[in-house]
Amino acid sequence: MISQPHRAPQGGLVDRSQTLRFRFDGRDYAGHPGDTLASALLANGVRLVGRSFKYHRPRGFLSAGPEEPNGIVELRTGARREPNTRATTAELFDGLEARSQNRWPSLAFDLLAVNGLAGPLFSAGFYYKTFMWPAAFWEKLYEPLIRRAAGLGRAAGAPDPDHYEKAFAFCDVLVIGAGPAGLAAALAAGRAGARVIVCEQDFALGGRLLSDRREIAGRPAGEWLRDAVAELESLPNVTITRRTTVYGAFDGGTFGAVERVADHLPVPPPHQPRQRAWRIVAKRSVLAAGSIERPVVFAGNDTPGVMLAGSVRTYVNRFAALPGREAVVFATVSEAWNTARDLAAAGARVAALVDPRPEPDPALAALAREIGAALHVDSVVSAASGGRALSTVTVRDAQGREQAVSCDLLAVSNGWNPTLHLTSHQNNKPAWNPAIDAFVPDKLPPGMSVAGAAAGRFALAEILAEGSQLGGEAASACGFVSPAPQDLDADPETPSSGPLWRVVGGKGKAFVDFQNDVTDADIELSAREGYRSVEHLKRYTTLGMATDQGKTSNLPGLALMAEQTGRSIPETGTTIFRPPFTPVAIGALAGHHRGKDFRPLRLSPTHAWSREQGAVFIESGLWMRAQYYPRAGEADWLQTVNREVLAVRGGVGICDVSTLGKIDVQGADAAEFLERVYINHWKSLPVGKARYGVMLREDGFVMDDGTTSRLGESHYLLTTTTANAGAVMQHLEFCHEVLWPELDLRLVSVSEQWAQMAVAGPRSRELLRGVVDAGHDISNEAMPYLAARAVTVGGGVPARLFRISFSGELAYEIAVPADYGHALATALTEAGRPLGVTPYGLEAMAVMRIEKGHAAGGELNGQTTARDLGLSRMMSTKKDYVGRVMAGREALVAPERPILVGLKPVDAGQRLRAGAHFVEVGALATMANDLGHMTSVAFSPNLGCWIGLGLLADGQKRIGGRVRAVDPVRNGDVEVEVCSPVFLDPEGTRLHG
Repeated sequence: MISQPHRAPQGGLVDRSQTLRFRFDGRDYAGHPGDTLASALLANGVRLVGRSFKYHRPRGFLSAGPEEPNGIVELRTGARREPNTRATTAELFDGLEARSQNRWPSLAFDLLAVNGLAGPLFSAGFYYKTFMWPAAFWEKLYEPLIRRAAGLGRAAGAPDPDHYEKAFAFCDVLVIGAGPAGLAAALAAGRAGARVIVCEQDFALGGRLLSDRREIAGRPAGEWLRDAVAELESLPNVTITRRTTVYGAFDGGTFGAVERVADHLPVPPPHQPRQRAWRIVAKRSVLAAGSIERPVVFAGNDTPGVMLAGSVRTYVNRFAALPGREAVVFATVSEAWNTARDLAAAGARVAALVDPRPEPDPALAALAREIGAALHVDSVVSAASGGRALSTVTVRDAQGREQAVSCDLLAVSNGWNPTLHLTSHQNNKPAWNPAIDAFVPDKLPPGMSVAGAAAGRFALAEILAEGSQLGGEAASACGFVSPAPQDLDADPETPSSGPLWRVVGGKGKAFVDFQNDVTDADIELSAREGYRSVEHLKRYTTLGMATDQGKTSNLPGLALMAEQTGRSIPETGTTIFRPPFTPVAIGALAGHHRGKDFRPLRLSPTHAWSREQGAVFIESGLWMRAQYYPRAGEADWLQTVNREVLAVRGGVGICDVSTLGKIDVQGADAAEFLERVYINHWKSLPVGKARYGVMLREDGFVMDDGTTSRLGESHYLLTTTTANAGAVMQHLEFCHEVLWPELDLRLVSVSEQWAQMAVAGPRSRELLRGVVDAGHDISNEAMPYLAARAVTVGGGVPARLFRISFSGELAYEIAVPADYGHALATALTEAGRPLGVTPYGLEAMAVMRIEKGHAAGGELNGQTTARDLGLSRMMSTKKDYVGRVMAGREALVAPERPILVGLKPVDAGQRLRAGAHFVEVGALATMANDLGHMTSVAFSPNLGCWIGLGLLADGQKRIGGRVRAVDPVRNGDVEVEVCSPVFLDPEGTRLHG
């Protein structure tokens, strides 16, 4: 049986009937359900839990919540190892494995603690001043050393076996925080009938009511809490999400939240995510996030055993864990003296109460007598010492007399800062409230109100009343009739007094930012060196830049800078907070979109047919497409592709083109819409005809190309390239919904609804006659080039037939509903057997389009204009369209700008490679002599050599001349002849046959 020597014999909210076993740094410990890792370690007497980032000083827990700067650990092992997790928020489970970070070889004996002896070298801005000379040492010595020392934890180094998901929620009122203010707000809004979502980052509801022994309406606060939670859970319009942190407030009442669905379990249950990222859209929101206790800056204030007084109460009252057995309480606020009373009630000895006020609360003397503690008024703790565990504090009175007090726990409180981070996420700065010496929310995001301690109100009765009022007002703003605000009494409280930001004169380093080892001396140095702006202070010293984002250090740092510059804190200013409020796992933001699920694998309707034909597949855009169809005896892919190309050019071939983007456009203004998004004309296109079109981006560069068919008077079907289908759809939706919402039309993507096959080659019409139902005339006269019409196949299956060609041959594309895709491909195969039909893939298609000079992916790279591609004659001068003005910029129409040309090697036996750069024959291969580059290449079995397309400066004038295609990556240097990009059948005889 593992004992828990610092577990109080009774009390707390942990379940003592069950014991949970866990390990920390290889040692076995025990805890209970309801513990955090931090509370369980403290109950086991473990105080040293980490080392600081820069000096590797020993560190213990400072707090009990998400503001914790010291207790950062690795959880779990193997692929599930998770670094930089706060032990104060990690819920204990049986079998939990945790390790301390940032130490070597062990936590108790860390060799890098020697950095503390070199403190002057690591002062503020040391990274700007050190490692400057000699320069040659940087890459070989300094950088490797820095990289080895940088970072706090270790990534798992293996794929995460768990999964994450995204979810959406909509509500009338979002309540952020389930402390007394949040619960009161949720009750008021819920009773009014509003749809309410309550998000609480803890696994238990109640906030400070879990930690403080208070009374509400004459009874223990725990009873009010129990009844409030029970009522909320009984309301069907209220949803409570525990373990859920709202990390960001965004436009339109949208909030980002992460629910830790299974972080409190060894392994997520089957079909459950580890974490769930929520996007919550709320009409109104109530921020009730509470407040964060402030430390005091004094020598040795980072010694393990120095803790925030409110957190000590949390460990004692909520978790029944004693952080120490002999305590000193040092506080500037009367509320913190409850810590001394609770420690004594739990069995600890309170050695001393230290109050810097010259005239403290009279009740303090009575408390000191009651618990047997020495009372030191008008005094401060000037230093704490003890190394790896606190052993002594030095108490100094107003006359400078010092006294050493033995203790293993120092509870410190310097007042509270409202947790206002979410109010700043839309670039709102907080305002200084001198009554509480803290920043409070000022301008708020639309629809947000702030209740309780987050607004700077700390009296429990006031917190409950304000929460109830704001919850009711939020429901009323959503159209509900809310009941009168609930007025609840609470036990009386003593007002706080002014803060004490630091104690000077102690021996040792005094820390402001515990995680980043920023001391008061660093802030003084920053002021001396001119880095006095809050933004400069932050970056020069790294104040507030750690994983806790300065939750306990920002205001003390500002106060010290104000002291150095003779200004007030509000005059010194403050940075604003940005999301996330606490760290968010990238996995939660990605959800299922990782690995293959990042871009889900899509199979065309004829994929099974291609597999039956022996296809080799390749990813193309989002799809798996047939690259080529090898046959027995073929030595390599090139031999296969050459066969496919010759078969198409000499007979007939079929190819799956289902993956082309297909966008259906219908409406009275459909033609007008196309006129505005394409560079050429569309109103003149007859019904039953197709036309090639090019669309530009707003900056004048080509976005995409494809054919568009007019299927009816107000019905068009656009096709896009496979890779750009999604982007084109987004572009068209933006144009309609934002630029021209007055146009009467509808857009819908139908890419997945139709299977489409290309039938190409001089015998393609013969093949189609074996598939298209009798009664449809597909002769050259009835269906000329660029015709588009509805037909039927297979005895009545509806289909669309387009006479369009990417190969330059007599060619068609035939489309059927996706469910008939496999049947269509099979029917074409059977009907084509007497004709020697050949399936062909992407490679053969690329060869044929290069032979015909058709631009595709290599040329449509986002940096080319229609003029560059030889399409300037398509650009209308009689209408406006997207990108027209920007396409006319001087640099885009300059005569020397590279344009599309064809290229053949002077030596027909040499190979061309895409990406090669052009230089003059005899010129040095330098960037200064660069004339353009090769965009696409292929071996043409019809020409018997490699050919290419490229963008060449003054290309038209160079036709017939020669340049060199230099490929320094692959040591290529080939002299090429510049020619027309149309290598084969320039008259188009085959196309119109």
